[in-house]
Amino acid sequence: MKLAKPHTLKEIAEILGCEFIGNADHNVTGINEIHRVETGDIVFVDHPKYYEKALKSAATTILIDKEVDCPEGKGLLISAAPFDDFNKLTRHFRPLRPFHQAIGEDTVIDDTAIIYPNVSIGNNVNVGKHVVLYPGVVLMDHTTLEDNVIIGPNSVIGHYAFYYKKKADGYNRMHTCGGVLIQKNAEIGASCTIDAGVSALTIVGEGTKIDNKVHVGHDTVIGKHCLLAANVGLAGCVELKDNVTLWGQVGCASDVEIGENVVVFAQSGISKNLAPDKTYFGSPAKDVRLAYRELAALRKLPEILENL
Repeated sequence: MKLAKPHTLKEIAEILGCEFIGNADHNVTGINEIHRVETGDIVFVDHPKYYEKALKSAATTILIDKEVDCPEGKGLLISAAPFDDFNKLTRHFRPLRPFHQAIGEDTVIDDTAIIYPNVSIGNNVNVGKHVVLYPGVVLMDHTTLEDNVIIGPNSVIGHYAFYYKKKADGYNRMHTCGGVLIQKNAEIGASCTIDAGVSALTIVGEGTKIDNKVHVGHDTVIGKHCLLAANVGLAGCVELKDNVTLWGQVGCASDVEIGENVVVFAQSGISKNLAPDKTYFGSPAKDVRLAYRELAALRKLPEILENL
């Protein structure tokens, strides 16, 4: 999430009521979680295991729970509870804005768009030319649909991210301040759910076609001309390169990259990165030729055991 205007490190520290290390005039231009940080962003870290990753990331301001050496050109915000203070910042700069009518505020809808009855459109939404929204579609805040996008009945685009921190009293949800971008000529089927990015964008690429009852987790980036069949489930922070095909009921763990032109057969489970230009099957998914050889060998196992 980019801030409406830059703030100084000192100004951010005053909002949080915390100490800071670094130049008081150090520039802060955005807020992002670790997977999507850019220069100028604040990122939070609250576990020693991830200190180095955060300090060496593109983020130039680190919200951290311990005083450490400050890398050159960066600023530190010292907080007893970085997760909570990160939420405090995102709520400060992008608070929840309920909408009480069919179309929210600061929303732009092209005159050529076709909108069926019972569609709900939130705040800061952009709907491009010749978009079609079927009955029951919900577009939450900060959703952008480029030209010729089709959204099937009862699909929800931009629901809050499934991102929680476990505490003694239960699970605390990270406040979602990101959005969704669906690029031109993409089609989303009926009863699909595409979660907003935590602080950036979940993206569906140009020309991609998504079948019914597909879930796309927060901050996932789907490339151009991909094909996702019914009941595919993608966790958060997954990246599909261009021309990927996932057949029915494929499931994918978080923080995985799937290479260009990959095909994954139905009911497979993806737990790690998949190299481009290959076909995969199984759970965990592996090269289809190896998977089929293993299945053939497994069928011979009873005979082998009988002859022992």
